[in-house]
Amino acid sequence: MNADVNMDALDLIREGKIKRFFRATRKLNAPDLVYHITQRAAGKEPLFLEDNDYLYMIGILKEIFQNHSLRMYAFCLMPNHVHLLFSPQEDNLYDAMRDLFSMYAMRFNRKYERKGHLFGGPYRQAVCLDDSYLLAASLYIHLNPVKAGLALTPRGYRWSSSGLYCKNDAPKSFIDPDFILHILSEDQIEGRKRYRLLLKQGGELAAAHVLEQEDAIERFSSKLASIFPSIFRRLNNKKQVIKSSDLGLLGMEELERKIKDMKGDRNFNTPESRKAGKYLIEQLIARGYKRAEIAERLCLSRKTVYNILKSA
Repeated sequence: MNADVNMDALDLIREGKIKRFFRATRKLNAPDLVYHITQRAAGKEPLFLEDNDYLYMIGILKEIFQNHSLRMYAFCLMPNHVHLLFSPQEDNLYDAMRDLFSMYAMRFNRKYERKGHLFGGPYRQAVCLDDSYLLAASLYIHLNPVKAGLALTPRGYRWSSSGLYCKNDAPKSFIDPDFILHILSEDQIEGRKRYRLLLKQGGELAAAHVLEQEDAIERFSSKLASIFPSIFRRLNNKKQVIKSSDLGLLGMEELERKIKDMKGDRNFNTPESRKAGKYLIEQLIARGYKRAEIAERLCLSRKTVYNILKSA
């Protein structure tokens, strides 16, 4: 292979070395990528107890995203978790998420005279690396209330951005639905029409519990692709425009060399060999490979892959 350590994300995607999304083992802070952030409440605690709580979160979302130069594409505030889909214009993702969640937690604790952590640990982060996954992620976010039984349709749920995608006369907002609607059509009205159709079909998939499975967004995207093959075929063939970023990935030439070396020495009897194996497996996970695929590629059993990941 002709790849090197500095091969950019676009080249990796074209060669199929990164799949449609990237789950980082460490938080990324690179600008110009599209991030899907999920943050949950600690335990079974609620994040929102009344309408004013939702309104306050939306208010500080607007403030934080404007102050930190973030482009917001979609959101959904669920009773015990939050979905955000956005792209930072600067390398300030850490600061923005820290400010957002700490401001809300401080106000919530003060209002309800409670102590302790409101959120259940660090936020989860995935990076959308192609249009089909980005589209599926936005639909998945807007279908969350339907999946949870909080609304019959996405538009029937007040605390999300779905209305901005569906209404032809949607008001101006700090949310930018056009970024995703243009994936479907350059014409805004046609884009909204197609998005509504996808949401309707997605609602039927939600009723069939597709959204509750492991790798839900990937499975959801695949199901939609089978129902709307012409749309998703066009998206998969569309040229991707993703800027070079430090994703913390090995170059493919080095990765292939390490895989070859591992196949030649699979004893993992020393701390050094286990550490090297774990690092390599994490590199493959970061590219979207499932553990079964990793085991097959490395000629290991699934149990061995699991044990290596559990090792120090």
